[in-house]
Amino acid sequence: MKFNLIATATFGIEAIVGRELKSLGFEDVVVENGRVLFTGNERDICRANMWLRTADRVFIQVAEFKATTFETLFNRVNEIPWENYLPFDAEFPVNAKSVKSKLFSLSDIQSISKKAIVKRLGTLYNKDWLPETGAKYSILVGILKDTVTVSIDTSGVGLHKRGYREQGHHAPLKETLAASLINISRWQGKIPLIDPMCGTGTIAIEAALIGRNIAPGLNRKFDFEQWSIIPDDVFKAVKKEAYEKIDYDAPLHIEAYDKDPRAIKIARENAEIAGVEEDIHFQVRDVKDLSSSKKYGYIITNPPYGERLNELEEVQELTRVMSNRFEMLDTWSKYVFTAFEDFEKFYNKKSTKNRKLYNGKLKCYFYQYFGPRPPRKKD
Repeated sequence: MKFNLIATATFGIEAIVGRELKSLGFEDVVVENGRVLFTGNERDICRANMWLRTADRVFIQVAEFKATTFETLFNRVNEIPWENYLPFDAEFPVNAKSVKSKLFSLSDIQSISKKAIVKRLGTLYNKDWLPETGAKYSILVGILKDTVTVSIDTSGVGLHKRGYREQGHHAPLKETLAASLINISRWQGKIPLIDPMCGTGTIAIEAALIGRNIAPGLNRKFDFEQWSIIPDDVFKAVKKEAYEKIDYDAPLHIEAYDKDPRAIKIARENAEIAGVEEDIHFQVRDVKDLSSSKKYGYIITNPPYGERLNELEEVQELTRVMSNRFEMLDTWSKYVFTAFEDFEKFYNKKSTKNRKLYNGKLKCYFYQYFGPRPPRKKD
């Protein structure tokens, strides 16, 4: 069965999600604000959830229509062939979003849509009530400029929940965002990588998962696993294939430092759960002591800011220290993700490229300083 699918994405990351989908072999990929549209079958739903590193969730789009009244909303939701998706005992919570639309009361959108689904399924199954004791099918009714998109969440908890981060520390970077930063940098596993302010190690761990070609969804559960429309053997085959694609022999040179011993302890534990503890050299070390004998490496880091470092003077001084230490590695490329808008001023160097991204609701910038290309090896 062919489905219209949606991979949702954080603002500024959509094109990266689109690139990931194309690398997975999807051809009908359409990038839009906040989402990427594509089509696929049951196996593709499994593959997208298993392999997408930068998307937030994967949805099945079941309908799209215009609605400016609640009567229209009820009728159009009621017309959707829900019996093709939801079994009699399905648990189906309805969530709502509305932006720049005549229908803006989220509670009303939710309750009216829910009633429309209940009426259709109740009539078909000849029941006055639905038990909702079975598998979970979370339904989203999103309205943008009076266009209603009705979809079912296949993922469950967000795809950033890889299953390895047992503990947080301060305000950790989301796994999907960390993977996006690595993707933007075009880092490859053979290139040395250092995160000198690693916190709980998310950037280093995501890099190791990429370098080993370990699917980000291998150690977690998805809502679709319980669905009758996704055959159990299909997901098992996708999971088996993901295990077979792991590259155990790739030479990785990943280092992660932080001056906080507690952060390094948590980072090590997270890496162990992710199965990449042997691929990352963790060390308690201040950024002012950063050095490396390796050439043509990458620094990718998310230095402390905001709630993690309250004093502006401290942010400014840290940026000066980063400039001093980073620029000593003159063959290296440097990538810094920060909310500090005067970063370039205190780093004392304009970035090669600068990309605006969001960490939750916090506006941030990804400053990119490209190093020289390594010389070609002679034959």
